Amino acid sequence: MTTIADKPDYSLYSNAFGYLRQPLDFKPLESDADVVVLGLPFDMATTGRSGGRMGPGAIRQASVNLAWEECRWPWDFKLSDHLKMVDAGDLVFDCGDAADFTQRVEDFATAILDSGKALLSFGGDHFVTLPLLRAHYKKHGKMALLHFDAHTDTYSQGSKYDHGTMFFHAPNEGIIDASHSVQVGIRTEYDKPSHLFKVIDAAAANELSADEIIAQIKDRVGDMPLYVTFDIDCLDPAFAPGTGTPVCGGLTSDKAMKIIRGLRGMNVVGMDVVEVAPAYDSAEITALAGATLGLEMLHVWACAHKK
Repeated sequence: MTTIADKPDYSLYSNAFGYLRQPLDFKPLESDADVVVLGLPFDMATTGRSGGRMGPGAIRQASVNLAWEECRWPWDFKLSDHLKMVDAGDLVFDCGDAADFTQRVEDFATAILDSGKALLSFGGDHFVTLPLLRAHYKKHGKMALLHFDAHTDTYSQGSKYDHGTMFFHAPNEGIIDASHSVQVGIRTEYDKPSHLFKVIDAAAANELSADEIIAQIKDRVGDMPLYVTFDIDCLDPAFAPGTGTPVCGGLTSDKAMKIIRGLRGMNVVGMDVVEVAPAYDSAEITALAGATLGLEMLHVWACAHKK
């Protein structure tokens, strides 16, 4: 007679999974994870098309296509041998309350970092990076910023909660050092005479090799703690149509991944991918790009923390 004890553990066969089919863990502070994945379903700060709040779910779904490859090409190690990761799900906040969201992001991220873990966040619109930066500043001090985007997001004329003002506020708050920071892929208007960041605009980035771009980044950043934020509209709409403010003339996904891989050896302390809006996507290619860029960031982080 078969007893309950004789039956297999069916939780090994059927479950709800997070990013890269990693387990969902709603008590990440109690886990032994090295990196926590956090979804930030917020798009109240958009100036164009909304829908970024659905980005984290779309990225998780697309990431299933990446989960089978144990040793990801062209890396020479298995990520799970050197990094334990859990997905904490999406941040819960009072619907419609941008102030509540902002504070909860900062508080949650601060707790994760204080526990000795790193954070990979998926937005959501790009405003989510500002409270994330505030939390990382408490842990790491003033940081350099590597910012991939079609827009500089340094505009001062926006409202308090605006996805185009984060990198106006962050240097003014002393969180990031613009003199050691780089923006890649810019192809919209900004005030060049007063601009504090080094810009490798999209036209230049498309002409330069990835190695040439990496060399400029390393020269500018040096050994400072580095926060990497990737707005998916840095990519050309041919590679990422599912975003709120698409701009033609962007980078290819191949060029972007090569640049991210080139950060190996740098002191990366925080990472996010934002502005995936699946309602405008086609065949999940934008969500897949976001999921893949996140995976490349994890490999870079793992290189510096190999066990």
